[in-house]
Amino acid sequence: MPELPEVEVVRRGLDAHVAGRTVAGVEVLHPRSVRRHVPGAFDFVGRLVGQTLVAVRRRGKYLWVELGSGEAVLAHLGMSGQMLVTAPDAPPEKHLRVRLRFADDGPELRFVDQRTFGGLSVEEMTEVDGALLPVPVAHIARDPMDPSFSLADAVDAVRRKRSEIKRVLLDQTVVSGIGNIYADEALWRCSLHWARPADKLTRPAVRRVLAAATDVMGEALQVGGTSFDALYVNVNGQSGYFDRALAAYGREGEPCRRCGAPIRREPFMNRSSFSCPRCQPRPRATQ
Repeated sequence: MPELPEVEVVRRGLDAHVAGRTVAGVEVLHPRSVRRHVPGAFDFVGRLVGQTLVAVRRRGKYLWVELGSGEAVLAHLGMSGQMLVTAPDAPPEKHLRVRLRFADDGPELRFVDQRTFGGLSVEEMTEVDGALLPVPVAHIARDPMDPSFSLADAVDAVRRKRSEIKRVLLDQTVVSGIGNIYADEALWRCSLHWARPADKLTRPAVRRVLAAATDVMGEALQVGGTSFDALYVNVNGQSGYFDRALAAYGREGEPCRRCGAPIRREPFMNRSSFSCPRCQPRPRATQ
């Protein structure tokens, strides 16, 4: 699933192309894509037509568009959701699910989702610690790229968790935005195995992990994120290419870029973890 850099790439593209524009028409081409909007597709359309899209926001992996009404369109990208800005006369994409047309007759906004795991919904907003968030996102912690992110608070929150450090990094209520790819990359940079207990790590060690995660996500953002297939693209349909710089994730059997040992893959939460057996030794208690 897309992580912070990929979602931020989409947010920037959307904000540049749709902020300040007024919705003239909405088509829901697959009801499953608005299933999270409980009142249904007809209400979803009615809540959007005539609204001005004020700004596009993000927290962690969560993306939304603020409306002039004070509500927001929350976008769940899921496994294959794409937010594309497309010429109105362009042919419909094979998996086009929702289409927004604008009063200026300019490029339209299309939600494309091959697997239909994602979707759109109109949500009320609430204030949490000085930030306005869609209600379903209110429990999500700040991410390391948030100007109000507190490293000290995040370190304390991580060390309170009695679980493996990678599991804690993926917990969006502790620190948001970090997913499977960038957790593996951050831990490789810090020479820590994913199974190290978070509550046993020192504060300096946790600071290094969070700093590494911030650095690697920043580097990924500069090149459009990580795209392993055509599903993860920006609003123009272009893929990111940070996959070329990955040191651990997806490199099973390839030499570690630091010591040359073959990268190993281990099962983790119905997914996989990638690490170097020499640079990132497994804790003795879990061997």
